[in-house]
Amino acid sequence: MEKNGIFTAVAESLGSNGEGVVHYEDVTYFVPRVLPGEKASIKVLKQKGRVGYGKVEEILTPAEERVRPQCPVFEKCGGCQLQHIRYRAQLKFKTGLVKDTLRKVGGVECRVKDCERSEKEYGYRNKLQLPIGRRNGENAIGFYAARTHRIVKTDACPIHPAWSEPLIKALYNFMEKCGLDGYDEESGAGQLRHIVVRELKGKFLVTLVCTVAEIKGIDYLLYLLDGIFPEYSFYLNLNDRKTNVVFGEKFTLLKGKGFYECSECGIVYEAGANTFVQINEGVRGKLYERVLSLVGTNESVIDCYAGGGLLTAMLAKKCKKVYGIEIIPEASSCADRVRVRNGLEANMTNICGRVEDYLAELLAVDPFATVVLDPPRAGVDRSVLRAIESQKIGKVIFISCDPATLARDVGILTGGLIETESGELVKSDPENGAYAVELVQPFDMFPQTKHVETLVVLIRK
Repeated sequence: MEKNGIFTAVAESLGSNGEGVVHYEDVTYFVPRVLPGEKASIKVLKQKGRVGYGKVEEILTPAEERVRPQCPVFEKCGGCQLQHIRYRAQLKFKTGLVKDTLRKVGGVECRVKDCERSEKEYGYRNKLQLPIGRRNGENAIGFYAARTHRIVKTDACPIHPAWSEPLIKALYNFMEKCGLDGYDEESGAGQLRHIVVRELKGKFLVTLVCTVAEIKGIDYLLYLLDGIFPEYSFYLNLNDRKTNVVFGEKFTLLKGKGFYECSECGIVYEAGANTFVQINEGVRGKLYERVLSLVGTNESVIDCYAGGGLLTAMLAKKCKKVYGIEIIPEASSCADRVRVRNGLEANMTNICGRVEDYLAELLAVDPFATVVLDPPRAGVDRSVLRAIESQKIGKVIFISCDPATLARDVGILTGGLIETESGELVKSDPENGAYAVELVQPFDMFPQTKHVETLVVLIRK
């Protein structure tokens, strides 16, 4: 069918991004915001061969699982994909997504437990990260549209707490009064790039990312923030490079302590502006408690990609010896202070560096350690997986926010994928793999979105 052509069809399933999958005239169309069983009028946006992309013109027969989205810009913003789906159906979708991705990408056939729900369906995020740009001569604060860097302006975000709305209003006020512009990615003009806020038990870390080292009128912004946050620290971050990376290297603290202490599961920990902390506090607690249940008191553990050391310390409180490896110096310094503050000097060791550089060395010293892998979205480096295989580690615990890279890495360790001499991964017989899957448990860390956190336990055959 030609571009902009319109047809009527019934969606059959959901794709990996939460979009409806529709078949029409031997072409498979992916159509956002249409649910399985719904009859819809669909406009063709793009078609190549037997794959096409479309958008809904009208839902003719709504599904029982359809609900009204809470966000007024849901259909424009790229942050959420599932607000139109009843929450129980979101959980079912994510369970199936993990199972299907493990099979299709990694060649792993296994049972997947039902996705663990979030107690909060909205307002759950403890971190807000907003791009600040300039469009058509006006400043724009919001979120990127799907697969673009075009900012969709918004006044508030329902998956964030209520403080997001006055914060956005204050930022517009500050920019107007002080004559400041959002960042133009093409020209490099504009002083303000991002605002990033992290909440830690009612205390806040606010970072304004700028293209210049000094911002006029910054005291006025602090005055506005005083009326929003009861206790906060404020950083200016300098990022004058043409890059998609949010933070530059230089942070300047203008207000507050810069780090805040919190307590969770009996561990006192702290975090700074660039310290990784899981964004859904309730689900994070469930996930970490499950990880703790998987290790014994006499075990040694190597916690890879350890962040600020919260999980490392929780493991150290239970286990014989725990090592935490983290590449970001700020986060590793936090982990060092957590170690001391909780009296874990005897059995918790933190290493600042790349997992690729230190894991094999630690495994040579402690070959019977359990390895915990909580990598960034890109997954685990191939050399790390080789080190685990060669040392014959007995138990590997994966925590992943990306089903595709998780499936790839699990596939390598279980034999569902093998690496050719050219470095290409191809499907293989998992019977020949070194590891077997003992547990797969999704956790809904990110309600209303296509994303899901997954816990996988592998046991050496």
